[in-house]
Amino acid sequence: MRSRADNSLAERKRQLVADELRDAALMLLATKGFDLVTVDDIVAAAGMSRRTFFRYFASKEDVVVRFLADTSADIITELAARPPAEPPSVALRHALWVPLAACNDHPEHSERARVVVRLILDTPALHARWLERQIEWRTELAAELANRRRLDPHTDPYPRMAAGMALLALDTVLQRWQPGDDEQHLAELMDQAFAVVAPALDAPAASPAAG
Repeated sequence: MRSRADNSLAERKRQLVADELRDAALMLLATKGFDLVTVDDIVAAAGMSRRTFFRYFASKEDVVVRFLADTSADIITELAARPPAEPPSVALRHALWVPLAACNDHPEHSERARVVVRLILDTPALHARWLERQIEWRTELAAELANRRRLDPHTDPYPRMAAGMALLALDTVLQRWQPGDDEQHLAELMDQAFAVVAPALDAPAASPAAG
């Protein structure tokens, strides 16, 4: 029992260190730009050593990639928790809103989050990783959508196409996110984007073609 408690405490400590390094990195990347920030800058801001940084992250780019990975896990968890009878457009809109809502829970972090998003979209190396991550998100979303509609994701086009439309809606919102936008305006952007794709997302499942 004691060993398990010790392991749990050690894991929490590791997570706290990783979070501090991530927050320091994102703050610097948001304010100075990707190319101007070094690992030395990050560890100095976090009050840690280079050795500690590389124990948790492979590079400064890896900080952003891990940030995106954490975001995707939250989205899939939320989608799986939505009521089974809920229209797909509503379930997906709620799921994809989770990371944006988390930013707005702490107003002082919202603008930093927007700048980090802009940094990802405007920096070729990070944008490439963002697109790679979206491919993984689409697969995960498609699997959950197939489960909700009891479809075969390998033979039915709906899950993959629906996941792609939902991610395009999110990408459109992120592209339109402007300085000073509050939670209400961001929610309105999300509603507008999902209003466009909702008819396709909520269309009745197609019947198999007659053989």
